[in-house]
Amino acid sequence: MELYDSFQKNLAVLFPFNQGDPVVVGVSGGPDSLTLLHLFVRVRDSLGICPHVVHLDHQIRGADSARDAQAVDEIAREWDVPCHIEQMNVPELAAQRHLSLEETARQARYTTFGKQAVRIGAKVIAVGHNADDQSETILMRLLRGAGLVGLRGMLPVSPLSAYHLLEPLGARIDLVRPLLDIPRTDIEAYCIAHNLKPRFDSTNLDTTYLRNRIRHEVFPILETVNPNVRVNLTQTASVLAAHYDVIREKIDLTCEMIVRAKTPELVAFDIEAWRQLPLALQRATLRRAARHLHKAQQDISFQHIEDAKDVAMYGQTGNRATLPGGLEVHVDYELLKISMVGHLPDPPDWPLLEVDESIPIHDLGEVSLPGSEWLFSLQVYDGPRSGSLWESVLADPWSNPLNASVLTCPLTLRTRRPGDRFFPLGLGGTQKISNFMINEKIPAVWRDYIPLLEAGGQIVWLAGWRLDERFAVREDTQEVWLASFTRSGNE
Repeated sequence: MELYDSFQKNLAVLFPFNQGDPVVVGVSGGPDSLTLLHLFVRVRDSLGICPHVVHLDHQIRGADSARDAQAVDEIAREWDVPCHIEQMNVPELAAQRHLSLEETARQARYTTFGKQAVRIGAKVIAVGHNADDQSETILMRLLRGAGLVGLRGMLPVSPLSAYHLLEPLGARIDLVRPLLDIPRTDIEAYCIAHNLKPRFDSTNLDTTYLRNRIRHEVFPILETVNPNVRVNLTQTASVLAAHYDVIREKIDLTCEMIVRAKTPELVAFDIEAWRQLPLALQRATLRRAARHLHKAQQDISFQHIEDAKDVAMYGQTGNRATLPGGLEVHVDYELLKISMVGHLPDPPDWPLLEVDESIPIHDLGEVSLPGSEWLFSLQVYDGPRSGSLWESVLADPWSNPLNASVLTCPLTLRTRRPGDRFFPLGLGGTQKISNFMINEKIPAVWRDYIPLLEAGGQIVWLAGWRLDERFAVREDTQEVWLASFTRSGNE
């Protein structure tokens, strides 16, 4: 089948175009993208589609980059295709973001394509990746230790949101690769047959880039062992992609069972349920969570996932493992959390103070907790010490009756400090506040924010958890004060 016929067939399978649909065609000026554009020009009338050229001048090769942009503009004019060209200093951006030049260029390119697609109402971006690009991608990922997802290679159709972009686009746009099964030799022959004049990118010869080294050094050696190595790799990827479609259904069902929280910054699994999973699903769910949080998953190797899996499987509460892209796996009491490093989850519905904050309580009455709707109240309690009212007071974790005879104002509301100790009611001895919090499984991230009530240098109450037994109401207690936290406006 000739290249033109393969292209038409692939388009019909990849995306059902409607009359008048715009499609963004990413054109660098090289043989692949120039062939792609030429094919779109040939079918635009018969399919009723409107190709729009988009080119990004990365400013990587100085004057040559500018000449590439000019050549693309001239070709678009000659072929009567709308053309949008942008410039971006990718080397400077790569330095700012501490990313490789190749990854930054990819992010910049796809973001530029996506923004223009949104402007013109296009739902599809077409790019010129070919079969040789596919085999190189698969080998690169294999060398890095990719899992099943990575070894599928590039997909003929994938959502642009699956890639790490410089900014969100807010629209569903698909990335299609109509030439993905076409060898590079066929594309070069097409350029000669149709008198196309592609631009030459000298960076494609720079073997400091891994892809170029694989293309120019590794594959020639492999082809001496098996001349069909490229075809075999792409066929293997096709088989794995079909297998993954089946396995993905199992992963989806598993995630539905074990995910307890999912936000753009956090995925949390039921840790005991996760630990009962088969090894393959443990690895797959970790990769799924990492991909949800960080699109550029090619940096996450088998060993990264294996190290994270070991910590998740055998680690104690508080243990962590790091993943590329600023991610970490954190073992909590009942949850296995995958999040960005330093991510602070939404605060619980508790009265909280800022770290090292201290609020003096000069007398009976109410004070507001800064920056929140919560009030702290210290009042004389003159109700019964038995019956439903007393039971409701004791049942509320945010209120506690105190023995006023051993208290003298001023009191202090503050957060914990190193070395804090108290006598937890019912435990019959002294204990560090930090150890008590661990034993009570208070989430570590919030321990520094929980209010303590202090009197004369002694901890009276760890709010929400335990009273110090020295300040408990006894049968002979004459006066009772009620310490409580309530929301503003609550009675």
